Order: sequence, then C-alpha cells, then structure tokens
Amino acid sequence: MHTEPITIHHNLLYTIEKDNHQPDMIRQILLDHPEVRFVSMAGIDLAGNDTDEKIPIRLFLENIEGYLHGSVQTDGSSVVLPGIATLNDGKVDFIADLDVNWFVDYNYENLNSLTGLPCGTLRIPAFLSHNGELVCSRSVLRRACENFDQQLKKLLAAYPGCGQVFGFTPDEIESVSLTAATELEFWVRTPDHIITREQLSVSQGLKEQYWKRTKGVVRTALEQAIELLELYGLEPEMGHKEVGGVKAHLTGTGDLDHIMEQLEIDWKYASAVQAADNELFARIFIKEVFRLHGLEASFMAKPIDGVAGSGEHIHVNAVAKLKSGRKVNIFAPIRFDEDYLSPVGWGALMGFMKHYTVISPFISVSNDAFNRLKPGFEAPTHPVASLGVDLQTPSRNRTVLVGLIRSEESPLSTRFEIRSPNPHTNAYLALAALYQCMLNGITHALTSGRDSKDLEKEFCKQAGEPAVYLREDRVYRSEDDVFIKYSDEQRDELYGKPPASVYQTLRLLLHEDEGLSILCGNDVFSDRIITSYSKAMLNVWEMELHDRLLQDNLTKVQSYQAVHTVSDYDEGLWNEIETLRRRLAKDNYDQVCLFNEIRQALETKNLRQAARLQIEMDDLMRKLELLYDQYLRNQLN
Repeated sequence: MHTEPITIHHNLLYTIEKDNHQPDMIRQILLDHPEVRFVSMAGIDLAGNDTDEKIPIRLFLENIEGYLHGSVQTDGSSVVLPGIATLNDGKVDFIADLDVNWFVDYNYENLNSLTGLPCGTLRIPAFLSHNGELVCSRSVLRRACENFDQQLKKLLAAYPGCGQVFGFTPDEIESVSLTAATELEFWVRTPDHIITREQLSVSQGLKEQYWKRTKGVVRTALEQAIELLELYGLEPEMGHKEVGGVKAHLTGTGDLDHIMEQLEIDWKYASAVQAADNELFARIFIKEVFRLHGLEASFMAKPIDGVAGSGEHIHVNAVAKLKSGRKVNIFAPIRFDEDYLSPVGWGALMGFMKHYTVISPFISVSNDAFNRLKPGFEAPTHPVASLGVDLQTPSRNRTVLVGLIRSEESPLSTRFEIRSPNPHTNAYLALAALYQCMLNGITHALTSGRDSKDLEKEFCKQAGEPAVYLREDRVYRSEDDVFIKYSDEQRDELYGKPPASVYQTLRLLLHEDEGLSILCGNDVFSDRIITSYSKAMLNVWEMELHDRLLQDNLTKVQSYQAVHTVSDYDEGLWNEIETLRRRLAKDNYDQVCLFNEIRQALETKNLRQAARLQIEMDDLMRKLELLYDQYLRNQLN
C-alpha cells in the first residue's frame, strides 16, 4: 500500500475568488503561478456530471475575454441534456460563472522537474448554453436564488408588517440571500480486501467506530483532506469517524491493513450556488487524497447492504441583508422562548413538507439512493419533521426528514437540516426545487396574514384535523422515533406512502400538476428541463437495472452452493434457498424467472412493470442473502 503523505504546498494558488475575476487580474494571477498549466470549464449537466477538459494556459491567456463569455464549445453527446442537445442540434457553449470562486485542481503525481510543484488545472464553474438558453443544473439554481430574492422583497414590500417585526422596513433590504451547507459522509477501504457484511453489522450495532480516534493511513489522509479544504477556503469545521466500519488489521511492519471505515467531513456554509460548488469540488479533492494513500473513497449512498449508508445532510436558511450591513435570519423568531419560527420560517417549512413529492425526485433518483432509505439506518423514509420536544429542548430526532436547528444565542444559525440527500444528490437541482417550494409556503404565510402560533397549530395538527394550506389527512411533525413507534403501515397512513423506486418517484413528479407549476414559477425550471431530467434519470435507471444489477444479482445467486452433509435442518434451509434461487434466476416450462421477467419488461418499455418487479427482486435477494448466511453459520467444516 502507498502510505507516503502527499506534499501540500501552502504557497500554491488554490482559488481565484469571485472578486478577482477581471481579465487583467486573472492574467496577472496566473502569470504569478506558472504551476497552473491548464484551464477547464466545469459545467454541470442535468445528471449532476461536471465537465472537464484541458485547455493549455497559453491559449487561455491569449483570449481570456473570449473564454469567459462562451468561446468554449462541446457537443450534446458530451453532456446529459436529452431532448435539448440533440444529434442534429447538439452545440453547447460554456459561459464562465464570474460570481463564484474558482478552484485549482492539482495533479500530485505530475511534478515539475525544476520546481517540484504539482501541475495545476484552473477549474472554472460554467453555465451550459444551448441556442442562447441556459439549460444546466447551475443555471436552474441561479434562477431559483434570484427568484427567491425578488419575490420575497416584493412580499415584504406588500406586507411590511413582517419586516417591521424584525426591525427593518422593506426599503432597507439590499438582498435576500439563501445560504446552504452540507455534511459529507463516505466510506474508505483498502482495495481488494473483503470485509463481511456480518462483521460490519455487528461493529455498527456495538458502535465500535462512531467518533472513535482515527489511526494510521486513515488518520493521515483525513488530516490532509481537512488541511487541503482549508487551503481552498472551504473552512472545514470537523472530520470524524461515522457509525460504520470495522477495526483494521495491524501488519508486521506496523501499518494498518483490511481497512473499512466510514468518515464524515463538514465545512462552513456559503451562498447556495457556492455551497453546491464546494460540495462538488470537495468530493473530488477528498477522493484524490485518499487514493494517493492507497485507499478507495466511496461516495455511494449505500455501498454495502445491511449496514449504514452515507448521507449528505443539507442545511438551508434565508438571510435578509440590509443596506446598513446588518443581517437578519428571516426564519428565526423574534422571541425564542415564545415561537419556534417566524411566519416566514413556518411558511418555508410548510411549503417544503407539502410539496416534497416534487422535491424528492431531485434528491433520491438512483437505485443506490433508494437502497439507503430503509427503516432502521438513521435515514429518513417518510416526509415528517422534528421541531424539538419543546421550545427549550432542541431537535435531536434522527429518524425524520427535516430537523429544525435553532439557538437563541445564535439567531443567524436558525436553519433546516434535510436528511434525505446522499453524496451523489445533484445539490444544484435539489436546492432549486426546495427553494421554489419553500417560496410557495412563504407566499401563503404572508399573504394570508397568519401569525406564528396559527401556522404552528396547523403544522402540528393530527391526521383528519382541518387545515388551510397543508393536507388534512397528513401528519407533519413527530418527536418520536418513527421506526419504533409506528409500523410500516402506520407510517404510510400518517405521512403518506413514499415512492420505492426511481420510476415511481419520477412518475409522481411528472403527474404532480400543482408541484410542477410551482417548480416552473417565473421560469426557474421549465417543462423542457424537467422532461429532459426525467428522461435522463430513467435512462440511467433502465441501463443500470438491465446491464448491472441483474448481472450482479445473477452472480450472487450462482455463488450460493450447497455445502452441507446429511442434516434434516440443513436440508430444510437449503430447500428454501433453492426455491428462491430458482424463482430469481431459473426458467422452466411453467414459469419465467424473475430476472428474465424484468428483462422482458425493460425491453418492451413496460417500465411500471419493471419497477414493480425490481422491488420484488430486491426483497427476494435480501431474503436469500439472509437465509444463506444462516445456512453457512450452521456448517462445521
């Protein structure tokens, strides 16, 4: 294993901040840092993929103005924009985003022979433009932020009493900014070393890893990752072990091997678009640091079935910046001993919860994401929120979708923690969708003239009680462990049955007329973008199911072989296993196996049937794996 620490140079250029994006300043900065050898435009397509190419720095310096305003082009086959960038109309332009920080990505394995410095690529976040229309994830979030600012200022001007409660008048507002922060969880492991699911599950149950001291190469890589994020200006706040993992093996040389650990790194909040950029680039930098230490970092939501998955909790709030420079968190109540939230805060929370059906498809839209959202693993399965047991006791409920974080000592930090995202959630589109829905709830709260107590009463209602804005048949708040207190059926009845597959969540999105109109309000999203996004995600789901999941499951089923000698108990277990194996993978004259049923449904484009069969397959595979584990444990040889 490669355990030599990378050399982090504090004198390298790590960022070009947004205040320094004038062509002359950019040119001088790059001339002062010859270690930066390339430039790359980082556009974010609708699938959340970031583009990367190598433009020699010489060419960039010769035509900075052109590169900043759309002289870099690609074709539609290079980015995921189905139905927008087509084969006969596929030219896509990059337009640099001048309002966020730019990062330099260093190749620590390509050192200059004279200076010893790594080769750097300046990655410039960029919009994707097709025929003059901005069609990328970044542009959707930018429009959502601008719309939120404009609409909220109009509302506060039309209903000035709300602003006066906070101590300002509408004409004092310079802007309303949306801020966000993420908590990134991930697994690291030694490649090619297999740790059993049972070992991981037992360790998790005993909490042998959570918040424990990191050691050896994992400690070195974690410390260097945190140090690197500090140099990039992300202001990391904490790095620690998470709940998953097992104790590594000590080799004869004093190194650690058979590593399998779950970690988390958090960093400071930023404006919404900058926060999404920070998340994207942090993943790249973290993964690279661990790779250089011989460790694989996985940002999958559920890399191992049966043990803890990885989340990317997103924190959001809204702050009014006044012309005087004063900042006011408009979600926070005036008196923390009397209210949980201001009317604006209640409206935001109610809008999010009521319309989560059209937010969820931008958060959980992969097989991997749905594998994580299972009861019992501190991942939310239903749209329910926690406010805190009472006004004095903050929320600590880890089984809910949204938690309210508030502190009278720090009113500006009042925010919502959204627990369903995972490290591969497209943060740009997810934030844009939730801001649009929050704005809808805020509009109701302010135009209706309702105060905090009235909004709180509706939010905390029981099923069947009257409601003005929310659904009467739903419950929206719980301070209990929803996995312990309620059965699956009770959770579905109280909070609504959540989608269980990619197909189901996208179908709900496309058939939610009210929600779609909210997303498309003031042209933030568009029918074209939502259709393109849905098509892209469905294509990925179909291909992964047909070409990867079915083959992986077949390999697992074929690997389960009988190993027992004569034993009635073992024979009974094996008969159950064999019945499942044949249902899953063996055709006969009377029945087509489940794997082939799924293939046929996909090939005939019967996607509803394929989705239903996939859920059945997942249930049977889980049952099969548990039975085979039980069977093997009963063998003496």
